[in-house]
Amino acid sequence: MANTKSAIKAARKALRNAARNQATKTRLKSLAKSVQKLAAGTDAEATRAAAIAYSSALDKAVKSHVIHQNAASRHKSQIAKHTFAAKK
Repeated sequence: MANTKSAIKAARKALRNAARNQATKTRLKSLAKSVQKLAAGTDAEATRAAAIAYSSALDKAVKSHVIHQNAASRHKSQIAKHTFAAKK
């Protein structure tokens, strides 16, 4: 257990941040799965829209320090490959 006031506050803050980060990561995983599913189908426009939403969510996660910028870039690159493969 934390001994000082600042440590108690830091512990509370860590719990809040962990919950927020978990929600963001879960949303990212859901968006990624939807893009993968749509890329396997034939609707190129829906795949493109889902990819754009996923890319935007990744950028927001980077901005709030939930994931690393290089990880987001890697995911966006992979999604772009799936999106363009679905068009062909």
